[in-house]
Amino acid sequence: QVQLVESGGGLVQAGGSLRLSCAASGRTFSSYSMGWFRQAPGKEREFVAAISWGAGNTFYADSVKGRFTISRDNAKKTVYLQMNSLKPEDTAVYYCTADQTTSQVVAGSVAGSWGQGTQVIVSS
Repeated sequence: QVQLVESGGGLVQAGGSLRLSCAASGRTFSSYSMGWFRQAPGKEREFVAAISWGAGNTFYADSVKGRFTISRDNAKKTVYLQMNSLKPEDTAVYYCTADQTTSQVVAGSVAGSWGQGTQVIVSS
């Protein structure tokens, strides 16, 4: 497994942008599929975006398509989530996850690696 640390969260007005980063430790980062989930107060954790190990395939929740972009830099062992046109309903704690396959990432497998989360607050 890899260890994951998220950063980049904060307070932003609706319509604004934020870029989240997830730094990984471990030698085999490039072999992992990566993803982002979020959890709003009183709600279940939900899938946001995923990216394959080679960055050739990306997947998004319908609620963020066209606004969020996931990317990765294997040399820096970092995955990013660029969030544009933010809405108040995007307010949540955002978690980074890593797993062996993209399917497992999208499913939010508990067997994968998870970070501690970073808070995003979008004000109206």
